Amino acid sequence: MSRLNYHHLYYFWRVASEGKLTRVAEQQHVSQSALSAQIRQLEERMGKPLFERRNRKLVLTEAGRQVFNYAEVIFTKGEELESLISRGIEPEQQTIRIGMLSTMSRNFIESFIEPLLARSERDVSFSLHAMGMTNLLNGLARHELDVVLTNTQIQPSGAPAVAWQSQLLARQPLSIIGPADLDPAAAFPAGYQGLRWVLPGANHEIRQGFDALCSLHQYQPDILAEVDDMAMLRLLARDTGAVTVLPEVVVKDELQQGRLRGYERLPNLFENFFAITLPREFMPSLVSELLSRSLKDLA
Repeated sequence: MSRLNYHHLYYFWRVASEGKLTRVAEQQHVSQSALSAQIRQLEERMGKPLFERRNRKLVLTEAGRQVFNYAEVIFTKGEELESLISRGIEPEQQTIRIGMLSTMSRNFIESFIEPLLARSERDVSFSLHAMGMTNLLNGLARHELDVVLTNTQIQPSGAPAVAWQSQLLARQPLSIIGPADLDPAAAFPAGYQGLRWVLPGANHEIRQGFDALCSLHQYQPDILAEVDDMAMLRLLARDTGAVTVLPEVVVKDELQQGRLRGYERLPNLFENFFAITLPREFMPSLVSELLSRSLKDLA
């Protein structure tokens, strides 16, 4: 099958927009007969008439209306692209594509996108994509994502084509959290002898910090379950009677409802949240705005 001739489609789009063949011919500096020939070739390619004449006026047929709708999208986007490249003017409607590590706290994600949700103008939409780190970085490298959110810092790549930029967005202190009716007799670790724990997996940043603290105090936690997903860890902390280590923001609803209780904050232990991007000549302004917010705003 031969490819669509976009030159013919452009002439059709202009005539359909203007409604007059003579005016478009003058604007494009071509004869009316040449312009008519271009449109006839498009009609032959489509296998259907695109215009019909009514009282000396060109009126779109049903097929012509469908072709015009597609042409409108194609050439309007082309004009937006030209404006963006040549003058840095962004399209009126922006779409932000956000990737996030599938195990991240949903409360933090909600805090990050809050400015998008609060906008009164309907000029922005966004998509959220939860997946593993390898797929996230591949999507970023292919420009399928604008920004990746993670709780693990990515070291700058040695390859020029994938020069990751890692920016600290926020850090949350870690607390020991458990049933509201439990009252540890002493601070960690003495007050937690005989208790069971639900913890992130061994490779999780929270777990590594907690393991180092346990090693320092020669404390061996009795682990009931290891769970990387923050949503599942939140449910287990709520329903099993075990204790866990989390930022309080992850279980803020349960803390407010009295279903869970924060016993103590652990010294010098934090969960860090990072934004990963690639250097871009045309970074969407909304992404820049989201990344420029203070750490306090995202806490």
